[in-house]
Amino acid sequence: MADAAVFVGRLLLAVLFLGGALQKAVDPAPAMGLLADRGWPSVLIWPALAFNGAVGLGLVLGWQVRAVSLAAALYCAVTSLFHFLPDDPWQMSIFVKNWAIAGGLLVLGAHGSGRWVLQRRRATLGSQTDET
Repeated sequence: MADAAVFVGRLLLAVLFLGGALQKAVDPAPAMGLLADRGWPSVLIWPALAFNGAVGLGLVLGWQVRAVSLAAALYCAVTSLFHFLPDDPWQMSIFVKNWAIAGGLLVLGAHGSGRWVLQRRRATLGSQTDET
């Protein structure tokens, strides 16, 4: 049951990142505007799109889940700052949700992918795998 829960959790988190990549690909203007409004180069939308896609695929496939999850948690923490607008309750909700997502990713990063992954490699010492 635990492996099923981890797998479903990975898929739910992946949907968020894959959806973000798709949204940036289909209509990059809003995200580019958000970057520009905060003084960041709007061209950063393209590496963000690639990162979102890579994280989503990594989570779905179970590839390097610990590293992917920790990198994604950091990404969520940084991107939450774009939404820190205390006078806007909607943006503050997104700010808090980013931190909650980061928390879930940290748990996944700490505990690994579970057994349901695309490929497992055995560690040279003991019976533990790279991911668990």
